[in-house]
Amino acid sequence: MSKITAAITAVGAYVPDYVLSNDILATMVDTNDEWITSRTGIKERRILKEEGKGSSFLGIKAAEDLIAKKNLDPKEIDMVIFATATPDLPVAATAAYAASEIGAVNAFSYDLQAACSSFLYGMSTAASYIEAGRYKKVLLIGADKMSSIIDYTDRTTCIIFGDGGGAALFEPNEEGLGLQDEYLRTDGVGRQFLKIEAGGSILPPTEETVANRQHFVQQDGKSVFKYAVSNMADASTKIMERNNITGDDVDWLVAHQANKRIIDATANRMNLDEKKVLMNIHRYGNTTSATLPLLLSDYEKQLKKGDNIVFASFGGGFTWGSIFLKWAYNS
Repeated sequence: MSKITAAITAVGAYVPDYVLSNDILATMVDTNDEWITSRTGIKERRILKEEGKGSSFLGIKAAEDLIAKKNLDPKEIDMVIFATATPDLPVAATAAYAASEIGAVNAFSYDLQAACSSFLYGMSTAASYIEAGRYKKVLLIGADKMSSIIDYTDRTTCIIFGDGGGAALFEPNEEGLGLQDEYLRTDGVGRQFLKIEAGGSILPPTEETVANRQHFVQQDGKSVFKYAVSNMADASTKIMERNNITGDDVDWLVAHQANKRIIDATANRMNLDEKKVLMNIHRYGNTTSATLPLLLSDYEKQLKKGDNIVFASFGGGFTWGSIFLKWAYNS
């Protein structure tokens, strides 16, 4: 029998209609378009404005896009993983609600949280279930409503993040396509540099924590940038070395969209032509768990069967890593 690998066989995406441009942000905090663009590469980001709608809404829309394009019967989905740093509610898994809403009535589901690396880690998890032969169709959703945890008076964070959702379907493959290798890492030192102080079990919500704005994302930008540049580049080059491939062999880099300078540094370490670097940070900003599937969806028509793709991500915790995958279909 041929070895079973886990291949991506369909993708979907969704972003909200409202566009928060750099010029609009400049009316809210002390910043400007040139400052934001030169430091991050971001020109605009999408924001989910409707009341009562959270990350599940973004993820469900992305999943429905995938289901429609694939002409997939949702009853055939065995499992749903919802990668997110901004679940709808504590305790009640966002995945369970999303699975029910899309009609995946035969699937079990759960949330996966690894900050900006959530989708990357979810790829590893989905592939493991497929390779084990337990399930045939695993739907991985990555979605975050980052605007729900961003302080729009803090220019160190509000310029970076946006809202969005993406999805990928994993299925068995016997042609040697799909996920080839992974290199995933964590380091708890990151807890002090990128966090939300209140709302968890250490510091539950109080009137004081709300007044002190401790329920919003806080980051030490310089420290996060330093760790992200070195670790994302290290992981990407290591995955190449382990699989005996060079920059010439890599067709595409699908990197987490946090900062254009971090992406450029990773591509440079990999000796990649800039034409091979997928980029949409200028349109969406950092959508956390949604960045990787949004890239796949935006560039789907350019991806060809057999293409060598390196995925790379870095997130709070710290969490980071790289995955080497061979693309399984022509759009």
